[in-house]
Amino acid sequence: MFLKQYYLGCLAHASYLVADETSATAIVVDPQRDIQQYLEDARKLGVAIRYVFLTHFHADFLAGHLELRDECGAEIRLGARAKAEYAFVPMKDGDTLELPGLRLQILETPGHTIESISILVFDLRRSSEKPYAVLTGDTLFIGDVGRPDLRASIGWSAQELGGYLFDSLQDKLMKLPDETLVYPAHGAGSLCGKSLSSDTVSTLGQQKQFNYALQPMTRDEFIRLVSTDQPDAPAYFTYDAILNTRERSTLDDSLKHALKPIELDELLAMNPATIQLLDVRDDSEFAKGHMVGSVNIGLGGSYATWAGTLLDAARPIVIIAEPGREQEAALRLGRIGFDRVDGYLKNGMAALADRVDLIRTTERVNTSMLAEELAAPAPPFLVDIRTPQEWEAGHIPGSFNLPLSQLEQRVGELPRDRRIALHCAGGYRSSIAASVLHLAGFNNLTELAGGITAWEAANLPVQKS
Repeated sequence: MFLKQYYLGCLAHASYLVADETSATAIVVDPQRDIQQYLEDARKLGVAIRYVFLTHFHADFLAGHLELRDECGAEIRLGARAKAEYAFVPMKDGDTLELPGLRLQILETPGHTIESISILVFDLRRSSEKPYAVLTGDTLFIGDVGRPDLRASIGWSAQELGGYLFDSLQDKLMKLPDETLVYPAHGAGSLCGKSLSSDTVSTLGQQKQFNYALQPMTRDEFIRLVSTDQPDAPAYFTYDAILNTRERSTLDDSLKHALKPIELDELLAMNPATIQLLDVRDDSEFAKGHMVGSVNIGLGGSYATWAGTLLDAARPIVIIAEPGREQEAALRLGRIGFDRVDGYLKNGMAALADRVDLIRTTERVNTSMLAEELAAPAPPFLVDIRTPQEWEAGHIPGSFNLPLSQLEQRVGELPRDRRIALHCAGGYRSSIAASVLHLAGFNNLTELAGGITAWEAANLPVQKS
């Protein structure tokens, strides 16, 4: 038996290739949409990818099950409670996939979603009775469990799914041997839970000891615990969860359309009310000069997550990037199903060399300059766009906490007759916020370069809640 984890840091997503070398058969579990790495490893092992499993309909990324089906003829397998437009084999509790050296056995573990499954992996050379590992999807993470509140828009309450989750954990996963390896679908940084570990594998015994959600408590206590203090769920989560149930075009088809160079004149002829200009450069470069009307979401940060939070999947996107990085920008949008990319500005910002009227800058101040402004008789309105948890852990006195994920919905809470100063932890999110506010008509803006990290390094006052 061969088992390999693939970890995609930018989406905190783990997928798996499990292979039985005797029968030259491989199975991919929860694949990302760009599938080349699985194809390459299968080729090296001399096995064929014959099956692809989804532990559930993921909300935070578009899975690559259709890509593997079309490329390899892989048979799609889902939980028995799943409903999808494409053909699949439903797997109920206790169903198995038997190979000479390997057995996969299904546990139906609803809670994060109603169709969620976990997959027991038996290495038959070791034992046919005790599982070697369990692929838990988003039911059990390292240090956390899957949030039960993401299906409210399609008819399931957090209380209902929280009850299912309690039963799945207590009646099924907790009864597995302590030495069973736990391989989840996500790690730290994922918004599918609230306190995921940076570890990507553990044992069930360790999780029983250290995972806060597996400690002794009543069903009602558990539901309250896992339903509160969850991070804001990006708008694209429902979009991706539904898209994962549908027949749709593959990533290759999407990229063929996206990787089209667009001349500046052609871009200017497009209707500015319908397109979205996405500048994916570093925040410091964006501040020096960017095209009027563009939003900055840099490739160096949580690019796909913020793109999915702030952009409209139904509206065309045109990318502005450093030459050579257009494919990365389009690919990472494709991973979350944002396929309405109409192309990229040919030559990037160099295309605007003779059109300075189309370029604007974002003012940035250092810590001493901001401190001086805040001490003046008419200080700027200071907006901290980090999460409430970050703000409570330490913030600049007098700052107003407005998380970036809520900025567009709450922009009316900001004064239009006063200078606004923005900051985050280091500058990535405040650059996004400044570009969003510019689009909303706010022009008297500044950003704190280096964010609160620079403020604290300068030994300036920080208040804790």
